[in-house]
Amino acid sequence: MFDITKPTSEFVDNPYPTYRHLLEEEPVCRQADGTVVLSRYDDLEMIYRDTRRFISDKKKVFAPKYGAETPLYEHHTTSLVFNDPPLHTRVRQVMVGAMNPRALKHMEPGLIMLVDDLLDRMGGRDSVELIADFAGAIPIEVIGNLLDLPRPAREPLREWSLAILGALEPSLTPEQHETGNRAVTDFVALLREIVADRRARPGDPEVDVLTRLIQSDIDGGLSEVELYQNCIFILNAGHETTTNLIGNALALLDRNRDARAALLENPGLMPTAVDEFLRLESPNQFGNRLTSEAVEIGGERIAAGTDLHLCIGAANRDPAQFDNPDEMMLDRRPNRHLAFASGAHTCVGLTLARMEGRIGIGRFLERYPDYAIADGAERSGRIRFRGYSRLPARLTR
Repeated sequence: MFDITKPTSEFVDNPYPTYRHLLEEEPVCRQADGTVVLSRYDDLEMIYRDTRRFISDKKKVFAPKYGAETPLYEHHTTSLVFNDPPLHTRVRQVMVGAMNPRALKHMEPGLIMLVDDLLDRMGGRDSVELIADFAGAIPIEVIGNLLDLPRPAREPLREWSLAILGALEPSLTPEQHETGNRAVTDFVALLREIVADRRARPGDPEVDVLTRLIQSDIDGGLSEVELYQNCIFILNAGHETTTNLIGNALALLDRNRDARAALLENPGLMPTAVDEFLRLESPNQFGNRLTSEAVEIGGERIAAGTDLHLCIGAANRDPAQFDNPDEMMLDRRPNRHLAFASGAHTCVGLTLARMEGRIGIGRFLERYPDYAIADGAERSGRIRFRGYSRLPARLTR
């Protein structure tokens, strides 16, 4: 039986055979700890849209996991993704307003300049490390610009993000607890200084997301704790998923040279291609919900208070929803993948993530069409977030 708390190295490297088994044989897969793994697309879609019976509030789950007085507990129970209305509605309205079309349009020229600068730095080099040199560098700068963070303050953001999101894995070591708690504490200390300065010298709330969050007056706006923790959430959500999107896509295109040739011949395919990359190698492989009452799924009764692991990576390859689900189809339509979740918790930053993917992947291919992934690629070792910690590449064959 698949045990989500004890993933094998084979599963970390390639979870898709296991997902296929779950879809075919155990779509409702009970775990030894009482939790349940769900893998079918229709089940996940139903759960995402039913916020009454399937709740996102994780206080009961995270208190024993982190300790109720810890920085990790405060962060993960205050951030947008693990909350239900009315807090979720209030915070989401603030964030949606902050990431308005004008703000995103304002960011696009800077994003193009950033990507081109990173590509320029690779010039003249035979080999590069695509995560550190490219995929991981893009979202840190984008979110830093979105919040208008001083450039020296951005240096530790990637490590903090990895530590805080790493604490969402099903099982943790004491070292991971310590590193995650320290990352939240240090991040909040930095934000206190930056927020105090922004209150004294506010930016344009139409394009400065942090100023917009500070000045928001929707239902009383955000408390100080909500403000700090959701700024951390914006960075973490935008960083990890976008890094994985770009890294996974470049690895996929290295293994699918015909698809790469098709994109080079027809760059207009990039918008639908980005969604296909998101479907095939979802940056976020698992979500969670808690049952608020006894429910029946797939003919099986699940008790109230059960923690559900929503296997996005499996649902996005469910043959009941996608024709030839393991095949890359750059022009796949429709492509209602769940990489950005669905329903009330659909990712707030999906438009920004797609823009980063479209520009980052597209301009990399244009500049280095003959790149090849080299020996030494390493997966992150995590199962909730699927990506690479190292992705070495040669820029010319």
